[in-house]
Amino acid sequence: MLTEVDSALTHKSMSQKIKTLLPFLGPAFVASVAYIDPGNYATNIAAGSQFGYLLLWVILVANLMAGLIQTLSAKIGIATGKNLPEICRDRFSKKTAIFLWIQAELMIMATDLAEFVGAALGIYLVFDVTLIQAALLAAVGSFAILEVQRRGYRPLETIVTGMLLVVALAFAIQTFSAQPEVKPLLSGLLIPRFDGTESILLAAGILGATVMPHAIYLHSALTQRRITGKDAVARKRIMKFERIDVTIAMVLAGAINASMLIIAAAVFYKNGFVVSDLEIAHQQFDSFLGSPIAMLFGIGLMVAGLSSASVGTLAGDVVMQGYIQKHIPIYVRRVITMAPPLLLILSGVNLTNALVWSQVILSFGIAFALVPLLLFTSNKSLMGELVNHRMTTWIGWGITTIVIALNLFLIIQTFIF
Repeated sequence: MLTEVDSALTHKSMSQKIKTLLPFLGPAFVASVAYIDPGNYATNIAAGSQFGYLLLWVILVANLMAGLIQTLSAKIGIATGKNLPEICRDRFSKKTAIFLWIQAELMIMATDLAEFVGAALGIYLVFDVTLIQAALLAAVGSFAILEVQRRGYRPLETIVTGMLLVVALAFAIQTFSAQPEVKPLLSGLLIPRFDGTESILLAAGILGATVMPHAIYLHSALTQRRITGKDAVARKRIMKFERIDVTIAMVLAGAINASMLIIAAAVFYKNGFVVSDLEIAHQQFDSFLGSPIAMLFGIGLMVAGLSSASVGTLAGDVVMQGYIQKHIPIYVRRVITMAPPLLLILSGVNLTNALVWSQVILSFGIAFALVPLLLFTSNKSLMGELVNHRMTTWIGWGITTIVIALNLFLIIQTFIF
């Protein structure tokens, strides 16, 4: 099959090439949904309204980092036929595996908080119902998407990719309507800068919302048995197509993330509004850009929340099965993970602040996924012909060092001073 695909890509027209590549596309799109969840809305809107285009470069860097990380995650599944938690269980002590499982579950809980709350907020803004009613509708919607998964990963990939495109279209229209200024936009994108502690805190939130630990676990599971390479040549070819999958998906996710900050900078920062609440952001979009744009904002938030919540639930199943060889019904897991955000909604706390802090918490879990990923993908005996190039390993460790250093800074600033 892979030889035929190579031949097709060489000799066929562009439309035929795309058609031939379709069977290999999908896993990265499912994983990339984690990169546009409602936590991204909260951090990017806050960053854009407070600092304009200043932190746009953080989104670019985080997206490049995420692209490399998701490529490594996909590669480990293709090379070994196992997902990252399974390899950790095989290669680490039982105590270490249990610790990694517990922290991974906590990270997924933080993820689910952002995703479920975001979906509920989106429904609340679009349909003008109470938050409690919106939360119940969000629960029904997330269960409906999980039901699709029971028919196999391909139907899930199709529906999640469709939802991703809906979010992309919504933000493309919003960005066009906001009419951002090109010069400061390019400056923010290309010149790395900070402006005080608050900007660094928001940068960490952007990083936590972009480089998602649970997406690392899930992507390795999505590729481990999807298309199996029987020999070294076949696995290399599969990996070639998977890189295309990752590139397309991450470019799309990165564009959506950037547009969130750009819109906030063009609308709120330009007019002197610091917006830290998504409901207020919706109201202000209505005031500055009109009701249709405000409606698109709510629809994007709703769709992103529903799709990413389902992906987070699947990641939780992968983590439990991989680290401790246990499994609970996916619907039971969904009920358990919905409890904390439901309690938050009932308590009446500021949900946007909860979203931002959930992303900061997520940044603490990145290293626990990245370190094993780099250790294993650099292991020749495990990875064979797909072992990391030395430069890839150096870049990967550089990324991990930056993440850990940033997290230490956050701990000092948040809990000591």
